[in-house]
Amino acid sequence: MAFWVPKEKRNQTHYEVVPVNNNGYNTSNKRKKKNNKKINEKPVVVLVHGFAAQGIVTWQFQVGKLTSKYSVYVPDLLFFGGSATQSEDRSPAFQAECLMKALDKLGVNKCTVVGFSYGGMIAFKMAESRPDLVHSLVISGSIIAMTDAVSAATMERLGFNKTSDLLLPESVKGLKALLSVATYRKLWFPDFLHRDFLKVMFNNRKERAELLDGLVISNKDAKVPNLKQRVMLLWGENDNIFHFELAKKMSEQLGENTILVGIKKAGHLAQLERPCVYTRRLKEFLASVHFEPLQED
Repeated sequence: MAFWVPKEKRNQTHYEVVPVNNNGYNTSNKRKKKNNKKINEKPVVVLVHGFAAQGIVTWQFQVGKLTSKYSVYVPDLLFFGGSATQSEDRSPAFQAECLMKALDKLGVNKCTVVGFSYGGMIAFKMAESRPDLVHSLVISGSIIAMTDAVSAATMERLGFNKTSDLLLPESVKGLKALLSVATYRKLWFPDFLHRDFLKVMFNNRKERAELLDGLVISNKDAKVPNLKQRVMLLWGENDNIFHFELAKKMSEQLGENTILVGIKKAGHLAQLERPCVYTRRLKEFLASVHFEPLQED
C-alpha cells in the first residue's frame, strides 16, 4: 500500500528498500543510521480518498494546512496510485484491514481518520474494528455501508444504469457527467485535461469494477455500528450523491457523540469546491478532540 507520510517520519526508516528486478523490491539487511534527533510527536491524521481519484489529489488543499500541527498520512487505497494486492477480496473491510496493518507498520498508535465517499465507508470499518487505533472520525459525503437498495435508488435518481457507469467513466463525456453530479458549481476544463485525468486516474479498471461490486451489501446485512469515538459528519449541503438529509439521519443513528456540520454552496466534492471552509471546520474539530487552542491561518 502506497503512502504519503510526514517528512520527519521518512528519516526514521530503519531498512533500505532497493529494486532487485523489474518485478519487485527487496529489503536489504543493511540498516540505515538512526536519526537520534528528538522529534516532538504530533497527533496523527489519516486522510482517506474516494473512488474517483487517489489520495494526494483528493486532499491537495488540506495537507499543507494540517502539517504544522499534525502528522498527516495520505494512503492510496488498493488499486489506486501505487497500491495493489494479490488477494481477491474486494470488500471495504479488506481495504480497512490492509490500511490498519500499514499504519501499524508505520508506527501509528492512534489517529483521527478523515474519510471521503468510498474512503468514508472504509473509515467506518476502521473505527468499528480498531477503536484503540481510531481516536476520532471525520466523514464527508459517505454512508456507513452501501446497501443494494441505496445503490439502486441513487443510480436511478442520478440517471445511471449502474454504479460503474458513474464512477468509472471511459470518455470525456462520462467524466464531465461525473463532475457535474459531484459539484455544486459547474466547472469548465479543456478536454485535454479531462483526457489526461482519465488516463492517469482511472487505471486498474477491472479491479476497480470488482471493488464496486464488493462494495454493495444486502439490506438485511446492514447495521449501524456502536461507535464510542467522537464523529464529525462534514458535508456539502448541496451533495447530489449522498444528500444532506441522509447525513442528518445518519447523525441521529450514530448518537450523541456525532455532530453534523454543513458547508453551504458545496456539493459532494466539498473539500475541493470550498477548501478554506472545509479545512477550517476540520481544524476546529481536530483541535477540540485534542484539546488544543485553535490558531488562525
